[in-house]
Amino acid sequence: MDKFIVSARKYRPQNFNTVVGQSHITTTLKNAIRNNQLAHAFLFCGPRGVGKTTCARILAKTINCTNPTADGEACNVCNSCISFDAGTSLNIHELDAASNNSVDDIRSLVEQVRFAPQAGKYKVYIVDEVHMLSASAFNAFLKTLEEPPSYAIFILATTEKHKILPTILSRCQIFDFKRITTNDTVEHLQEIVDKEELKADKASLQVIAQKSEGCMRDALSILDKIVSFTNGEVTYQNTIDNLNILDEDYYFKLIDSLLQQDLASAMLLYDEINRKGFEGDMVLNGFAEFIRNILVCKDEKAASLLDVVEGMQEKYIAASKKANTAYLVSALNILNEAEINFKMARNKRLHVELTLIKLNFLQQALDLSVSDGSVVKKKRIDSGIAFQLKPIEQIQVKSVVIPEAKLMIQSGVVSKESGVGSRESGVKSRESLVVSRESVAESPQPSTFHPQPSTVHRPSSTVSSSGSKKNLLDALREKYGDKYSIEEVKESEELIIDKLQSCWNTYTTQLEQEQKHSSAATFKIAKLQIESGNRFTATVSALTAQRFIEQEKMGLTDYIHHQFNNRSITFSVLVEDGVKEEVPQHMTMNSKQKFERISEQYPLIKELKDRLKLELDY
Repeated sequence: MDKFIVSARKYRPQNFNTVVGQSHITTTLKNAIRNNQLAHAFLFCGPRGVGKTTCARILAKTINCTNPTADGEACNVCNSCISFDAGTSLNIHELDAASNNSVDDIRSLVEQVRFAPQAGKYKVYIVDEVHMLSASAFNAFLKTLEEPPSYAIFILATTEKHKILPTILSRCQIFDFKRITTNDTVEHLQEIVDKEELKADKASLQVIAQKSEGCMRDALSILDKIVSFTNGEVTYQNTIDNLNILDEDYYFKLIDSLLQQDLASAMLLYDEINRKGFEGDMVLNGFAEFIRNILVCKDEKAASLLDVVEGMQEKYIAASKKANTAYLVSALNILNEAEINFKMARNKRLHVELTLIKLNFLQQALDLSVSDGSVVKKKRIDSGIAFQLKPIEQIQVKSVVIPEAKLMIQSGVVSKESGVGSRESGVKSRESLVVSRESVAESPQPSTFHPQPSTVHRPSSTVSSSGSKKNLLDALREKYGDKYSIEEVKESEELIIDKLQSCWNTYTTQLEQEQKHSSAATFKIAKLQIESGNRFTATVSALTAQRFIEQEKMGLTDYIHHQFNNRSITFSVLVEDGVKEEVPQHMTMNSKQKFERISEQYPLIKELKDRLKLELDY
């Protein structure tokens, strides 16, 4: 009985033409060999099982072939190729960096590099899983990798390029291997099945290719396992049974039950799935991918995006015609949320069943509509609803513009703006009137002024019954004087240095009356300077003086605003340059230094601390 060899080893490619799915790599290497433009160091990186080590061995075999073909392939008949196939070639050295990652292992490799090949043109050193080398081993390898002998070629292979030092990367010619596509994997599996004289349908090979996720070695291992399980007859059903894959027919039955709102059938179907041993998160993830495929098939042109077995695309297209986009989008949201919260659920089965209940009644709860060109979701209510009251927002009374004067009455405030003369600068002045409400004891319900929505026409002056003209202020006092106190609002003033200094001195006097002598002394020596109409600065000679003024800044600002009737006035406190401040010594000490100074002046304090064995927290 012949010894069994797994397919991954038995059908390992022996030349570049038989490498699957890496044509961009093999073409480049063949051209480099044919044009004699080989680099001294290569780095092959990519996912597992895609041909990195295989290509490294083929490269080592081809460059030592004594009779290469015209397209850069090895002849497989010369002594070098034969010894290489038999595993007896002395021109190739493989090092597993995962188990030989120390500095001594790299030094041993460097020692071997010094010896020229006995037969052949090149000595090739393949370092697999090179990212496992330690930092010291990488550093010991740098010089040799940068300037090796002319006969030495290094091929480094790794699945994690980001773990390799940049100094190593800069010395290598990098080749990125990609995952093998499903079609390429299926074609290669079909070739092996034909050579082994096995029976396998294309659907089962497609399932194996999808399960391998672009790794040819995994695909060949899965094929060997299924062949052993089925005694040489590979079918779609025994393939999904062996790989523990949930058949898509279950998903088609489930979506039909949910669209028909047949909750009992959906729950029984999930019970059957659960009894087969499939976990809830696998069901949620698979059903979400299934819904995504149906959503993609809404446009038949996008059906090519589906990575499904042959013959399934028609079933997906037919299923997409039964479900509307609203249901599919909302179902994806529910499934995504359920999958995220699955780990936190105590009762896993109940969690999945609740998700199915939501999906079953989803058509009654949500509807998808287009509003202003964007897709939105809104609740759809088929039955009648109770009478609802919507609160009405309070209407804000707008000002009524009058040609000669502006009258604004809102929330008990009446203001007037009119030109009453001209200043020397030619700018009209304003006269504002504020009507503030007073509580009237004799009237239980104060009258309210209601502005009319129609345009108000009023002459510039009011004519009394006696025929004499009155201004607006006198008219308002006569009409509302018993219910409101009417006073004239003063216009805001700009900063004037004389008035500002007077306010400053008055506030200083208030500080003295409040027994804040330090602050008052600081205010007396401050120098005021107006920067603009609404800003001034106060200059002091020391930092401590600046702090005293900053402490009173809030009260001082409010006082100045009141005096000038201007809320936009601001000021800043500056310290004169070149003035050295004499800070008291106790203000520069920390807590420990203060205690030591007090202990020197009053020794009894230190004696009390020692007797009581106190530990001070400085």
